[in-house]
Amino acid sequence: MSLLDYKPYYERQLPHVQPPGATLFITSRLAGSIPLTVLEQLRAETEAIQAKLKRIGDLDQRAEETYREQRRIFGRWDAALHASANGPYWLNDPRVAETVAGSLIYRDGQVYDLIAYCIMPNHIHILFTPLRTSEGGYHAMSAIMHSLKLYTARESNRLLGRIGQFWQHENYDHVLRNEAELNRITRYVLNNPVMAGVVEYWEDWKWSYCQYPL
Repeated sequence: MSLLDYKPYYERQLPHVQPPGATLFITSRLAGSIPLTVLEQLRAETEAIQAKLKRIGDLDQRAEETYREQRRIFGRWDAALHASANGPYWLNDPRVAETVAGSLIYRDGQVYDLIAYCIMPNHIHILFTPLRTSEGGYHAMSAIMHSLKLYTARESNRLLGRIGQFWQHENYDHVLRNEAELNRITRYVLNNPVMAGVVEYWEDWKWSYCQYPL
């Protein structure tokens, strides 16, 4: 089985969960946007949590605890990203932001139902629901993000006249369980530039999108 095939659960440095039909909240950050010391601390904490989860014998209890811990881990990584003053800030370049936005929109209706996104200077937040494949399964989150990041990295590096890693390899994802959580996370995504103090209203940020009115 390929790493890009659909799997309800898999691990790299972080646990990744994609239940059938789930809506996903995903953050991807630029390479180098979190200091190495912070990364190592977060990785060590994540590994300890994963080891604890594997010791839970009851599968239903393990699934519930995995959900809770995944949400907490996601929050810790996301908070570290927002707290970091580290560059790079390549997504500040309108040409690069336009490339990423166009790539997100291009995949809407093909591999996912795009709910919302926000492109910030050193990271992006995305909300989408993977669609079914022609074989009856679901498009894999790993394959969707691999394709998106591969294309946007190549095009962005070309625009910037640089070579080298553009995105951090791994994404930070969380499964949304209900409509209340979907509404809360959608508002969080869209209000990123408001919280950063760059606009007063989320609608004023050019690099945000939401498919339905809030």
